[in-house]
Amino acid sequence: MSNLFDDESVPMITPSEVIEHLYCPRFTYFMHCLQIPQHEDQRFKVKKGREVHKDKEEQNRTYLRKQLGCVKKEISVYLASKSLRVRGIVDEVLFLDDNTLAPLDYKYAEYTDKVFRTLKTQSVLYALLIMENYKAPVTRGYICYTRSGNKLKEILYTEKDFDYAKKVIKEIFNIIQRGVFPKRTRWKNQCPDCCYRNICS
Repeated sequence: MSNLFDDESVPMITPSEVIEHLYCPRFTYFMHCLQIPQHEDQRFKVKKGREVHKDKEEQNRTYLRKQLGCVKKEISVYLASKSLRVRGIVDEVLFLDDNTLAPLDYKYAEYTDKVFRTLKTQSVLYALLIMENYKAPVTRGYICYTRSGNKLKEILYTEKDFDYAKKVIKEIFNIIQRGVFPKRTRWKNQCPDCCYRNICS
């Protein structure tokens, strides 16, 4: 099993790993069951994304998104949930004027007419973490696409979204705990950018 644990040795996964799992379930197997590191630091998009997050953190410390009804925000917030077995860093936690909270996530990506399932699920996971840790309602989240002029897209959450995210978490831990070798993704266009492509057969 992976070495991703919290302070009391509860096995944890991150929202980023959930995204990789949604691209291809074999990511979960190679990383957690075989414990083969992904060396994500060598990938250009990951490097660039980290640079974007760092720049936004420095630029936005005093900026409030008034058009969203944001009255306060916290930046780069580490959150964890023992019940979900998920932990991660939310780029921004927005406190809105209707007494709800919302995650805002910066993506080094272009907006192409829709929010992809992977990014939506990641946002939903951040929402679940916020609700549990802040004990406050979260009804929507935001994604900022930095390669499309910082285009901001709103995601309205439903109970179906929360149920789906929890289902994916359960699938991931089923692979980790049982050592199941899953089928590869149907979307073969994802394979060339995969760090495990040379050992996947």
